[in-house]
Amino acid sequence: MSPQATPNRTVWHRLDVFLARLRPHREPLSLAVDALVVAACWNITYLFRLGFERWWSARPGYDGWVLLGVVAAYLAANIAFKVPQSMWRFAGFGEVKRLTLACALAGGVSAAVVIGLGLVKVPRAVLALHPVVALMGLCVLRIGYRMLYEHARSRITGSHREGQDVRRAIVMGAGAAARLLLAGIHEQGWIVLGLLDDDPQKRRARIGGVPVLGGLDAITDKAVRGAATHIVVALPGARLSQRRRALELAASTGLPVLTVPTVDELRTGKSRVERLRDIEPEDLLGREPVQLDEAGVRVTLAGKTVLITGAGGSIGSELCRQVAAFEPARIVLYELSEFNLYTIEQELTEAHPGIALTRLIGDVKDLAHLRRTMAKWRPQAVFHAAAFKHVPLMEEDDNALAALRNNTLGTYQAALAAAEVGAERFVLISTDKAVNPTNVMGATKRAAEMVISALAAEHPATKFMAVRFGNVLGSSGSVIPKFKEQIARGGPVTVTHPDIIRYFMTIPEAARLVLQAAAIGDSGQVLVLDMGEPVRIVDLARQLIRLAGHTPEEIAIEFTGLRAGEKLFEELLADADDTLPTTVPRLRVARLDRQAGGVDDLLALAQRAGSAACDDVRAALQAAVPEYAAAPVARS
Repeated sequence: MSPQATPNRTVWHRLDVFLARLRPHREPLSLAVDALVVAACWNITYLFRLGFERWWSARPGYDGWVLLGVVAAYLAANIAFKVPQSMWRFAGFGEVKRLTLACALAGGVSAAVVIGLGLVKVPRAVLALHPVVALMGLCVLRIGYRMLYEHARSRITGSHREGQDVRRAIVMGAGAAARLLLAGIHEQGWIVLGLLDDDPQKRRARIGGVPVLGGLDAITDKAVRGAATHIVVALPGARLSQRRRALELAASTGLPVLTVPTVDELRTGKSRVERLRDIEPEDLLGREPVQLDEAGVRVTLAGKTVLITGAGGSIGSELCRQVAAFEPARIVLYELSEFNLYTIEQELTEAHPGIALTRLIGDVKDLAHLRRTMAKWRPQAVFHAAAFKHVPLMEEDDNALAALRNNTLGTYQAALAAAEVGAERFVLISTDKAVNPTNVMGATKRAAEMVISALAAEHPATKFMAVRFGNVLGSSGSVIPKFKEQIARGGPVTVTHPDIIRYFMTIPEAARLVLQAAAIGDSGQVLVLDMGEPVRIVDLARQLIRLAGHTPEEIAIEFTGLRAGEKLFEELLADADDTLPTTVPRLRVARLDRQAGGVDDLLALAQRAGSAACDDVRAALQAAVPEYAAAPVARS
């Protein structure tokens, strides 16, 4: 037994385990104990009325049958007032109230029946006093149990300080992760009341001194949850459908829900199993991981120089992490934000000390600097993640030109500079908002796709491709961090529209898709992931509220109306895009529409920094991107 498990050998832990085993049978045990108490109180009443000398000898011969009838009456009254369903460790005024009503009813019925049957040898004082004595006995029993239980809990925690925050958990899962969790969680002040697992071979077993109380469904039983303050889901290796089911069951309890790190987090060493964390959106919305062609990606990246624009952003930084795993010769970190650049450089230096890193403060709108950078380091692969992506912000009149310059012109200049030095691949990070766009951000990204399609024809030595996916969980500007902040403040949670839906994917999944595009994509293509079913944002908000241990009454949801340029639903493909399957399951390739339209005029407009009005920008976007249908803009 591990040192951490030593406290389980104390008498208090043994008592806790014993009570936990009895808990699923609470109602019949409660009735049986109450029957014994009522019978004992009947004898105590006789003792009080007749004294020690006569309390037994003066009873009538039929007193035993009367006692059986009285006990039956009390049990029936208890059942009628739902006394057995209550939990003694929470006994309070409500319990006393129900017991008082039950004893009054049972005592009155018993007395009436005894008198009606002419059983005159049963003392009337016994009939009158027994309900009072029985009530006292039943209440004292419950109060005594609660005192014992709370004392045991304080002894287990090793502290008697009043008001100490004691955390008691029910753990869903009794596998290897649960065993490791139990070995370390007690050191953090946690008390594990029981485990739940659907494996029938683990039922009634004890793991690390903690009993397995039933299957996962048992979490909905308040008797099984007992005095738990938290639910911990410890199923890192389970299928996604199993984890989702466990989270749904846990959320229905109204208790805060925590989980252990995922298999990926454990494998990469990012976390340890006993480091509990809150439920993240990817736990709710992620899909079974797509099996990618890692061998092909390794051939594309290993020993190469890789340049990543926007390297410190949410997508760019994850790209850096995953590219580093394939052992490139050098990663050139191209980033405008000094802090973001410093953060990702520090992380990569610690995790991959053998990979050469070049840290550059750079702006994709600066073509001269891009050309000098590309000429000096001559990257074989370029991943272009630098972009403005916040839809409502880019709808502002003063920001439309900035979006055009950064998203479209920046893409053109980065791609052109890469082609001029003979880069093997250039991968654009695009978005589902580029499909039939209704906002400036989406239109500029669609124009960026068209730009690389045009460059693909002009520079056949470089493969130009785009990767298109939906909303990325946890990325900057994502709705999820906003929801979590609002819940932490006590609400309300704001949703733009009750019917708005979105496709979601995780940041690591998005980065893997980008790397796969570099390996299998051909020039002028866009790679699209099968995003599965879309998610209603309001349903996501409700689930996050429940998993935080709140009810809809505690944290309200307010609908604020669609924002400028926002659509109720997003698309991954436009009508003009033809798709083909790839060798990677659930990945498809769409060949971009090669009609460049007014892209040249659009780029010329973007290069005239500061001289273009917002209306000119929108008009140029509509000319270059025919499917762009601009939403009305509110003027301030």
